[in-house]
Amino acid sequence: MARLDVNIGALHLKNPVMTASGTFGYGLEFQDFVNLEELGGIIVKGTTLRPREGNDYPRMAETPMGMLNCVGLQNKGVDYFCEHIYPQLKDIDTCWIVNVSGSSPDDYAECAARIDALERVPAIELNISCPNVHDGGMAFGVSCAGAESVVRAVRERYHKTLIVKLSPNVTDISEIARAVEAAGADAVSLINTLMGTAVDIERRRRVLSIGTGGLSGPCIKPVALRMVLQVRKAVSIPIVGLGGIMTARDALEFIMCGATAIEVGTANFIDPAVTMKIRDGIDQWLDAHGVADVNDIVGCIE
Repeated sequence: MARLDVNIGALHLKNPVMTASGTFGYGLEFQDFVNLEELGGIIVKGTTLRPREGNDYPRMAETPMGMLNCVGLQNKGVDYFCEHIYPQLKDIDTCWIVNVSGSSPDDYAECAARIDALERVPAIELNISCPNVHDGGMAFGVSCAGAESVVRAVRERYHKTLIVKLSPNVTDISEIARAVEAAGADAVSLINTLMGTAVDIERRRRVLSIGTGGLSGPCIKPVALRMVLQVRKAVSIPIVGLGGIMTARDALEFIMCGATAIEVGTANFIDPAVTMKIRDGIDQWLDAHGVADVNDIVGCIE
């Protein structure tokens, strides 16, 4: 059996397979399908300083080879997470990572600081790239100054592994990656969803309640792979790759492009046990090709 464990800064993962925020709930919802302790990490749904109701319905739409969503970070706030969800998670032996979002640098920093106090949460994923909210979210992730302002504010108050999730809805994602690295990010994850829309020709209007949403699924994988390759050449911190990963083959493509670990998102809606199949598939490929350690193929292609 090949060695599957990887490191994201100080964060040690049993294997490179994690779940993408917003597609796996708090993990507890998937216990009937997946042994959570066999995952490399679980990134729980987006968490904000204060409760959010999210956007009106409809807020999901199927597209060819993907889906659109404009859920809008619906959650009960960080205090609810700390008091009610964390106690249910803390004794499950995997890497728990909280996806943090906000409306201002101070919001992000305060939310991160409250999570910093949780002993069994060793990392956060800072979401500066959500396209489905009117305030904050992607607004911070589309400019170097905006991204840097949030990361610096959080870095002052958060002392564990800080992963920053980058937006593909930019001219040059490498510039944003360099900016967050300089501001103190320990790693970057990419990509978040692409902006898109869907049209109902019978009603002659757009399908989603706010008009646009984030496009995810297999259709965005080529874009995500290209951006992972770009960012790998721009920064020295680890990369977590995501965007359309449905199979072990997809995951291996991201790893070969430079991702130390990967996140599985939309595929969880199709097959709730897909993460384990991807982990096992990576292991089988490594064995079949005589590769003793998954780290040996990280960034092996140009």
